[in-house]
Amino acid sequence: MNATDPQPGPARPHTGRRRNEAAHRAILDAALRLLAESDGTPVTIDAIARTAGVGKQTVYRWWPSKGAVLLDALSDRADQDVAGPDTGDLRADLRAFVATTFDAARRDTSASALRALVREAARDPHLADLMQTFTATRRAALRELLTRGRERGQLPEGADLDLIVDQVYGVFWYRFLLGHAPLDADAADRLAESLVTGAR
Repeated sequence: MNATDPQPGPARPHTGRRRNEAAHRAILDAALRLLAESDGTPVTIDAIARTAGVGKQTVYRWWPSKGAVLLDALSDRADQDVAGPDTGDLRADLRAFVATTFDAARRDTSASALRALVREAARDPHLADLMQTFTATRRAALRELLTRGRERGQLPEGADLDLIVDQVYGVFWYRFLLGHAPLDADAADRLAESLVTGAR
């Protein structure tokens, strides 16, 4: 290259990954918001793409269906909101898990989205499958926490972990859907204490 040849410009930063991450996040946020605001109106891929500011093909690049997007959006929000600590103290870990689960369900978007999903799942088999998958992932996260406690000897070897999981989510869904009592920190503390003490 001689002195008169044009000099190469500075290397441009690679922004494709950042754009992809931003689009992915926008789609998840849009899906959750639309579900929360749906009021019985079906959420569509078109609506999700339009709200996220992307094309439909961008959505289909990552998810095969509307249900897959909604499942990812709900699971992603739950992973963000619900603590899954491993402090070595089962009582403290269970209390944190239950408290953050209860707290997340009191937030407007999460609560509205969950209620919409429950309502729609009653008449849409595809969404009923989605609901089952979502609840199974949350149950698995709690069961893993309990398994660690049992392995450390903080629960008896014969403790029925599935029954403990049922009790946590039984209280959660009963109070969430019927609203007869609060899902607050005090309820979370009392439930965690009762379950650990009872299992012993």
